[in-house]
Amino acid sequence: MDNNNRRSQGWFGKTGKDGLIYRSWFQKQGIPTHEMGGKPIIGICNTWSELTPCNSHFRDLAEFVKKGILEAGGFPVEFPVMSLGETVMKPTAMLFRNLASMDTEESIRANPLDGVVLLCGCDKTTPALVMGACSVNIPTIVVSGGPMLTGRYRGSQISTSDIWRFSEASRSGAMNQEDLYEAERGLCRSDGHCGVMGTASTMACMVESLGLTLPGNAAIPAPDSGRRILAHLSGMEIVKMVEKDLKPTDILTRKAFENAIMVNAAIGGSTNFVIHLLAIAGRIGVELTLEDFDRFSANIPLLANLQPSGKYFMEDFYYAGGLPPIIHQLKDHLNNDSITVTGLPIGDVNASFKNYNEEVIAPLDKPFNPTSGIVVLQGNLCETGAIIKPSAASPHLMKHRGKAVVFDDIDDYKHKIDDPDLDIDENSVMILKNVGPRGYPGMPEVGNMGLPPKVLAKGITDMVRISDGRMSGTGFGTVVLHATPEAAEGGNFAVVQTGDIIELDVLARKLNVLVSDEELNARKESWKKPAPITDRGYVGLYVRHVEQANFGADLDFLKGSSGSEVSKDSH
Repeated sequence: MDNNNRRSQGWFGKTGKDGLIYRSWFQKQGIPTHEMGGKPIIGICNTWSELTPCNSHFRDLAEFVKKGILEAGGFPVEFPVMSLGETVMKPTAMLFRNLASMDTEESIRANPLDGVVLLCGCDKTTPALVMGACSVNIPTIVVSGGPMLTGRYRGSQISTSDIWRFSEASRSGAMNQEDLYEAERGLCRSDGHCGVMGTASTMACMVESLGLTLPGNAAIPAPDSGRRILAHLSGMEIVKMVEKDLKPTDILTRKAFENAIMVNAAIGGSTNFVIHLLAIAGRIGVELTLEDFDRFSANIPLLANLQPSGKYFMEDFYYAGGLPPIIHQLKDHLNNDSITVTGLPIGDVNASFKNYNEEVIAPLDKPFNPTSGIVVLQGNLCETGAIIKPSAASPHLMKHRGKAVVFDDIDDYKHKIDDPDLDIDENSVMILKNVGPRGYPGMPEVGNMGLPPKVLAKGITDMVRISDGRMSGTGFGTVVLHATPEAAEGGNFAVVQTGDIIELDVLARKLNVLVSDEELNARKESWKKPAPITDRGYVGLYVRHVEQANFGADLDFLKGSSGSEVSKDSH
């Protein structure tokens, strides 16, 4: 791109008072005039925060991005945006994903940037930054923070997926608090996000399969020198992208989204992938529906033998070759002509990568599990859809009929679940209401409800669980999620009652409550919409404008792109 046509020159290329203001304040930082006039200005959008442990190494990682930008002839400027710490934020980080996306969007648009590098890792930071960047649509590349090293506990390998096992063991009496203290000391033993195919790793694979990263980005562990090298190379690549004017709209085509769905099936990615990919599609203007996730993953087997659907860890995935050999194995299914940040087709970019461990990455003709992907359920209990991840579920529960045990909200669940008099057994269907986008608000990861102690005592480890909420990507079980419309919106899910018979048939894509339409309609006539938790501030704005999960739970007024033009120039 010609220097004079670069976006940054709308600031630094001006003469008179405006140019004096823009350039002199930058010179205050020791930046000479020629750096502002002859080089592309590259923003490094950093979600570093000590409140986001997954991203706590990003100060260091940003320095390597800067080195790459400088080497390629660009000028780096680092800036912060709101960071979302999945493990510590209350009530749920998902409540603030859209707010972080707004911060990202406006920070990019309002400043003299020709291109941007997104530094993200923890679950919501990746979709939030990508959503915001898509709405501005200047050259963009993603650098993920990388997974942590595999944990250790009493001679065994552990990961964040074991949190759920440890929790059930504690509730059943098999582990005491001292055991848990010992486990926590070895669980998170390095920089990085969850070391399994949880949501953070799924998001890193998502952006790589969409073409928004250099190949190999997803799997390199955070402490590995390869992560710093990739950051350096990404810094070089974004300068090339600015020179070619290669923007998100060039990369994120309908074909790219189809690729991401197929790759997600092959890796056993998190169910949260659905809600985030839908939101990104809404920002870039690609028509994507809930049914697409079922349709494009239906014929893709599970290749990655990774927790929580399998045995191994992200560290093992990296040593086996990472995501590129999976993309290469899927070449007969993918849209190989979709371009990546390199400007080259994704099929060509990943053609030379090899699989170094078929225990971790199974060959396509001998998959780890023929069942994969996300199944979209339809029926009168979820009139506009719900989802389940079959690879993380129990085969014997994939077709099941049982009596509903309903919890009206998360507090009701916590109050009742340990009660020995609770009328529940392993054949029951646990239903949790009012944990959707509006009902909680924010749609927390509570869908994989812990089982009652009276069932755990029998050695039972799974039951059918249904909610209008989400579950952690590190979780597992026969868990139906994202039931829409959510209970707070007053559909059939709002009026299901304890004792109703629930029928789940995953193969047939059905989820029904065996109650007549007349009875359901009568119940809905007496149903009252719950009052919003607040009308104030961002949370009030969120409750008023958040869309349902089957549309990505974005705010309705953020759909689409508003572009890179600044509406007014105050100087």
